[in-house]
Amino acid sequence: MKRILTCLVAATFLITNAFGQSPVKGIGKITAVDIKEQSVSITTENAFGEVSVFAPNVIRVRFDKNALGRDFSYAVVAKAQPTKVNISQTAEEITVTTDSLQAKISKAPYSIAFYTKDGKVINQDENGLTTSWIGEEVTTYKKMQPGERFIGLGEKTGNLDRFGNGYTNWNTDAFGYGANQDPIYSTIPFYVGIHNGLNYGIFMDNTYQSDFNFGASNNRFSSFSAQGGEMNYYFIYNTRLADIITSYTALTGRMNLPPLWSLGYQQNRYSYYPDVEVLRIAQTLREKKIPADGITLDIHYMDNYKLFTWNKSRFLDPQKMNAKLNSMGFKTTVIVDPGIKVEEGYGAYERGLKDNVFIKYVDGQNYTGQVWPGWCHFPDFTSQKGRDWWGNEVKFFAKTGVSGLWNDMNEIATWGQKMPNNVIFDYDGKITTHKEAHNIYGLQMARASFESAKREMGKRPFMLTRAGYAGLQRYTAIWTGDNRSEDDHMLAGVRLLNSLGVSGVPFSGMDIGGFTGNPSVALFTRWMQLGAFTPYFRNHTAVNTKSSEPWSYGEEALEISRNYVNLRYKLLPYLYSSFYESTQNGLPVMRTLAIDNAHDAKVYDTQFQNQYFFGKAFMVAPFASTQAFAKIYFPKGKFYDLYTDAIENGNQEKIAQIATNKLPVFVKESSIIPMQSLVQSTSEKPTDTLVVHIYKGSVNSSFLYYEDDGESYNYEKGAFYKRNIIYDARNSTIEFGKAEGSFKSKFKNLKIVLHGFNDSSSIKFENKAVSLNDDFVNFIDPISKFDPQGVANSVEGAKVKSLVIKNNDGAFKLVY
Repeated sequence: MKRILTCLVAATFLITNAFGQSPVKGIGKITAVDIKEQSVSITTENAFGEVSVFAPNVIRVRFDKNALGRDFSYAVVAKAQPTKVNISQTAEEITVTTDSLQAKISKAPYSIAFYTKDGKVINQDENGLTTSWIGEEVTTYKKMQPGERFIGLGEKTGNLDRFGNGYTNWNTDAFGYGANQDPIYSTIPFYVGIHNGLNYGIFMDNTYQSDFNFGASNNRFSSFSAQGGEMNYYFIYNTRLADIITSYTALTGRMNLPPLWSLGYQQNRYSYYPDVEVLRIAQTLREKKIPADGITLDIHYMDNYKLFTWNKSRFLDPQKMNAKLNSMGFKTTVIVDPGIKVEEGYGAYERGLKDNVFIKYVDGQNYTGQVWPGWCHFPDFTSQKGRDWWGNEVKFFAKTGVSGLWNDMNEIATWGQKMPNNVIFDYDGKITTHKEAHNIYGLQMARASFESAKREMGKRPFMLTRAGYAGLQRYTAIWTGDNRSEDDHMLAGVRLLNSLGVSGVPFSGMDIGGFTGNPSVALFTRWMQLGAFTPYFRNHTAVNTKSSEPWSYGEEALEISRNYVNLRYKLLPYLYSSFYESTQNGLPVMRTLAIDNAHDAKVYDTQFQNQYFFGKAFMVAPFASTQAFAKIYFPKGKFYDLYTDAIENGNQEKIAQIATNKLPVFVKESSIIPMQSLVQSTSEKPTDTLVVHIYKGSVNSSFLYYEDDGESYNYEKGAFYKRNIIYDARNSTIEFGKAEGSFKSKFKNLKIVLHGFNDSSSIKFENKAVSLNDDFVNFIDPISKFDPQGVANSVEGAKVKSLVIKNNDGAFKLVY
């Protein structure tokens, strides 16, 4: 017995000694507390920190092994709100209470837990692990709640529900990436946790390489870590998941209203050249009656890939070509890469040397990396001087009639994909290394491009980026990079766009048809249909692939593609209004079903996880081009088949036949959808009648209709047209609010189309009974000449009631 006791004492000593010298440095006990009005400064055995109330529903947590440094962020643009806060402490804990939530900070050792006002656990540190360091890497560990799900994290492949997986944030040039590859191009370290009827958001604002673990290879915790810098995160609580996104975008900013033309169809290729080929593509789009608004030029427009040049043998007079395209209703977007070729006599290179704007090694020598032009220097977009220099160079494009800039290769991408870590960046006054600046570079390039283009182009510019960081929505749209022409990539792209939407980025897209490889006719056709229901609708393919214009796949594919591009253009009033909503509340245009059905397990089922809403009204069900039958899930509520008005009840699964010519799309009950007549580009005026489709339902709804000139910033001075349309199911009324703003609507008449109101023989307008017209709606045209089996004839259209009235901008009410 004595020997056993001796061994136990020795073992206890060894364990204690091992932990005392552990390579994992825990945060330790709280040793000092300083309470202020909205914050608590904390000293622990091994760290210094602060827990502060940023808003009633947002609490910020900061810790560092050393004293907290400069409070600076490229992502967060909001300031802390003055908030009524009660902070108290006992010997064991500190309690921080707002009118929205409560945080309890344990002292021995430090840990933090967040509760609802009635005491339910929203989120808490994992006891025994909390926050710790391994060298410079800092990690916070959270206890996983029973059944917890995780969504978001921006541009991440994989399932909608991130549970059981881990992810790395390190912006990567991922050419032809796999459908489950990680990381790829951009970093948004924000996610939403969902459990037990509750949901919360966590945004870790740290630009070093970061890692998120949602129960991958362990059954104890979720965690988030960074390879350097502070542990700095914002905890966001709202009862509705949609409001978490609104709160997150209040922190990181919201998108600017894009030019209307950028919502139209964009025809791209790597690459269209020379100028006669560009004009041929534009002319063919017009001849074949495929509505389109944009043509994009890839790197072959440049002189030997040198930025801020035109290849004069391919583009003799770029200004004349762009003017011609503009007269045809097309806007030109050009690609811009950050690499400036090292070449004596090359203007941009000489000016960059003179102004000393390039990133450098620690010894002061300019860093040189190899990309398309050869050996290049790279502007330091983390310095004001570098951004100003870039902005001055961008004037070159404004002078030649370019309307959009496509910021590419900005991860930073270089051949070898291994920029040395001892390269130095300004980081707006806090000199740092590549380790901290890498993930922010793409965001700052997009910022410099946007700020200059806004100033120089005179109208709203279109911005597109491949890489970025949280807050990128303030400056740019994003697309999902060099995808593949495969069914799983098409569906993975849907999930990428939905995840970006959860993460505050409403304007996103993917290369329709796939960038690498050659899609089958069926895959291209399905992808074009889906593209019509994505925020950024861009057809794009690589240099060594077959042509991928809609007419390249035969007459049937052309007809189907044209049908859905036509529908996209008819929906522009709905789409533009939806984008306006995004500028106001941060909610995405393309939204996973989880946003409105966060606690419905079915929406996370891999069978249904690709389904999404396009705006408030349309539920889209994407499937592989090879599927003839598939299951569709209808969440709570009722849904109308877009093509026939057949009604499907919610909370059910249904097997549906999938026709080549028809994308499964459904309209949620009580929806309000404004539409216009078909145009071939946004430069063409539609007819003077706005058609407002209203779908009968049992729930109340509203739609904020928005209109302006689509190109200038006059809307900031009140030159807009805005009115709220309210569907009140309880009182059987449809109310059009009084128009706001000084802009005159282009629509002189309103045609109100009533779906599901066939039992109503009359309707009261301004207290007078009026008769309704019998009408017929067919959103896409049948193409039975290509369909001997008659499948196309399933696109039957719907019998509806309608009413045409003068648009006098005043408030009025319909009673049904």
